[in-house]
Amino acid sequence: MGAGDWHWNDAWIFVSAVIAERLERDRALHAALPVTGASLADVLAAADFLHHSVPSRSELEDSVRRLAGAGLLTVDDDLVEVAPAGEQLWRTRPFSGLSSAVVTLQTQLNRSATPGESDWKLSDQTYNAAVREYSLRLADGR
Repeated sequence: MGAGDWHWNDAWIFVSAVIAERLERDRALHAALPVTGASLADVLAAADFLHHSVPSRSELEDSVRRLAGAGLLTVDDDLVEVAPAGEQLWRTRPFSGLSSAVVTLQTQLNRSATPGESDWKLSDQTYNAAVREYSLRLADGR
């Protein structure tokens, strides 16, 4: 694999992780809590916001593995953080607003990074728990 081998889903999940982590960081700072990263439910919520769709388990797992393997995300169980290289990629992207952020990021990924492959696995149980948590938030209006 080389630069230019990134999929649209990879950019979608990356932008979703950036949004989710920033929202979680803001919540934690306002509540004087430690910043721990975004949960998978947070990432699903951001993905739904961006594309009006929740990624499937395999879409999420494949993209996170490629992004983490490239050093752009770190993932620990169900917590996702944007790695320093991912922060750099996000900060140096051409600003285009959220409506076109995914396409812009896919272009940036294809120009500057090579997809990787991490050994992270997303179990059905963990994915289903994240979908349930996100669904409960929607039902509660959060």
